[in-house]
Amino acid sequence: MNTRHNSSDGPEDIDAAFAEIVADLERDTKFGKWPGEDEPAESPSSDGEPRPAEAPAAAQQPVEPPVEQGPRDWAPAEEEEGHFVPPEPPPLPIPRPATFVGIGVVVLGLLVLLIPGLAGIAATVKLPLGLVLISAGIGWLLFSLRRTPPNDPDDDGAQV
Repeated sequence: MNTRHNSSDGPEDIDAAFAEIVADLERDTKFGKWPGEDEPAESPSSDGEPRPAEAPAAAQQPVEPPVEQGPRDWAPAEEEEGHFVPPEPPPLPIPRPATFVGIGVVVLGLLVLLIPGLAGIAATVKLPLGLVLISAGIGWLLFSLRRTPPNDPDDDGAQV
């Protein structure tokens, strides 16, 4: 690339310098070609470097790109008749009395914390008592969870 040596600011003709860079890259065989790109046959020159052969006249004429559909030209497919309809979910189980006790203890702990003077106790006792009641209610609910196996003997426990 001899155009850069003439000026300290850069080449005078940027298009010529760009064309020279592109020609050097096209001659280099290390770079891959695009699929479907016609590669002209190369013939060695007198100095031993390969040079591209002349392309046929038909290949030198500009080719119009094929008309492609854009993303806004897409139309959704018609809906199929047999689409999936999920079954109705099973009803919620009836809570046991132990569940109501646990929820009641949590609500009592919240009332002790949030409503001052409810029980007429000192502020230094109110915070620890409320936190202990809430923790005890949550613990009661966790420990009273049902641990029975499912009714169906063929059920392997997997749920979706």
